[in-house]
Amino acid sequence: MRRREFITLLGGAAAVWPLTARAQQPAMPVIGFLHREIPTPGREAFIAAMKRGLAEVGYVEGRNVAIEYRWAEGQTDRLPTLATDLVRRNVAVIVAAANTPTALAAKSATPTIPIVFLVGTDPVESGLVENLNQPGGNVTGVSIIDVEVVAKRIQLLHQLIPTATSIAILVNPKNPITFRAETREARLAARALGLNLLVLEASDPADVPIAVATFVQQQASALLVSNDIFFFTVQDQLLDLAARHRIALSIPEVSAIRKGALLGYTPDIVAAWREVGVYAGRILKGEKPRDLPVQRSVKIDLLINLKTAKALGLEIPPTLLATADEVIE
Repeated sequence: MRRREFITLLGGAAAVWPLTARAQQPAMPVIGFLHREIPTPGREAFIAAMKRGLAEVGYVEGRNVAIEYRWAEGQTDRLPTLATDLVRRNVAVIVAAANTPTALAAKSATPTIPIVFLVGTDPVESGLVENLNQPGGNVTGVSIIDVEVVAKRIQLLHQLIPTATSIAILVNPKNPITFRAETREARLAARALGLNLLVLEASDPADVPIAVATFVQQQASALLVSNDIFFFTVQDQLLDLAARHRIALSIPEVSAIRKGALLGYTPDIVAAWREVGVYAGRILKGEKPRDLPVQRSVKIDLLINLKTAKALGLEIPPTLLATADEVIE
């Protein structure tokens, strides 16, 4: 072989070697993200918290992990298709966030791909895991104390309106697990306080004014809004109607209290999202969902809008004000 030919071949090999090396590098892992609602601006803080949790374990989106987002835009019946799409994408882990139907759709789609959920119901009762400490299978996650605080929310409203004889709860029938659990707890709490409970339903923005009109017609004293994710998407609509009809509104959402709802007794959602990110990162590092106990988010914040209370002619007991985590004036 001539020297010139040898150099040419060597140069060609040098050009190929880096390409071969790059081809052999492991692909960036992909997290499949499944959510029932639309990607509203209000979700940004939650997604950011999840990414902080991932970063704590060493994963940064775009650098060493990718995230495929799937939003059902409020249509629960789309969740199975979107979950199946993520399975076909062969993602490394699925984050099924915000409510139980989302998590159940992910679980039904795959018995093997790890799933990290964020729900507000009992994961054992809903069939997501076998045991909180030893989940078993491919599913684990974070359970927010939500249904359990329905009774406390009713008690707080009764403290603010001691003359009340009836109270209403607004729930989403298209989330049957949360619907049944919250309604059951609300009935027990109302009965214990000698209150009549009016159950109102809404699963579409068009249902909200109809539910409020029923509330006004029945002359209930206060309205408790479910923690179902749907009601976050119609939050402004609810606040406008509450202001128009002078309704004492309890919503488990910090932004709603600051905007004008009367009362909030709400779990720390941002902290729960961070924990979801941490679990997703730990699974990417090789840990198994069956070995990761379901986390219980137990921090609850009491928020009172004093300006709204004054507008409704309500006197806030000093003892209640003293225990509030935040008072909006």
